[in-house]
Amino acid sequence: MKPQKENEKRPMKNAARIKVTRNGPYLVLGWVPLQKQIIIADSEGTATEWQPSIKYVPQERFVLCRCGQSKNKPFCDGTHFKVNFDGGETAVAEAYLNQPKEIDGPTLKLEDTEELCASARFCHRAGGIWKLVPASDVREKKQIAIEETCDCPSGRLVILDKQSRKRIEPIFAKSIGLIEDPAMGVSGPIWVRGGIPVESADGKIYQVRNRVTLCRCGKSKNKPFCDSSHYPEAETVEKVHEK
Repeated sequence: MKPQKENEKRPMKNAARIKVTRNGPYLVLGWVPLQKQIIIADSEGTATEWQPSIKYVPQERFVLCRCGQSKNKPFCDGTHFKVNFDGGETAVAEAYLNQPKEIDGPTLKLEDTEELCASARFCHRAGGIWKLVPASDVREKKQIAIEETCDCPSGRLVILDKQSRKRIEPIFAKSIGLIEDPAMGVSGPIWVRGGIPVESADGKIYQVRNRVTLCRCGKSKNKPFCDSSHYPEAETVEKVHEK
């Protein structure tokens, strides 16, 4: 796969972008394609592949529910006013993006920013990414490690090829996926792909990344980003770590 460079420039007025409104929805501008993306899981609940699903009619601008209580999901219907939704953004510093945990393997290096975890569970396959990277001198394990990282919707996991010294990223067109997780019985976050700028209610541009997941359950403590609060065991589950 070809690495995709991150674009950190402020977006042009008519370019694709997402605006976080104060205590309200996400305003999406610029004819951004919108489609459901379903997590396919095995009998143990481990995610194995993405299945594209319903495509929505293209619109130049639309608003996506952020409070999690709209009766017209994925779109906003004004319910955030009725429930006094507190959508205060707490991820303003994003300092954690510059301090990922690193796991060094023979041919790959993994950067793991746990704060971004959206519990999509693609990283659990074949023993888990944290065991695959140290064994990346085995061709099959190296390939699975790359696949698992590229399937991570939030960008928590980033893989680097040690020979080329470049990050390996899936190449996405600017688009939005609405994650559905039937194995867990939940709707997941909003999957922002292809380096679409996300602007805070105060006008700050968050670091532009190829893979981003935005909260749409209204419960994240890292708003506007997903922190797995939609996950059914969010309060008790221990995220997978290297043992």
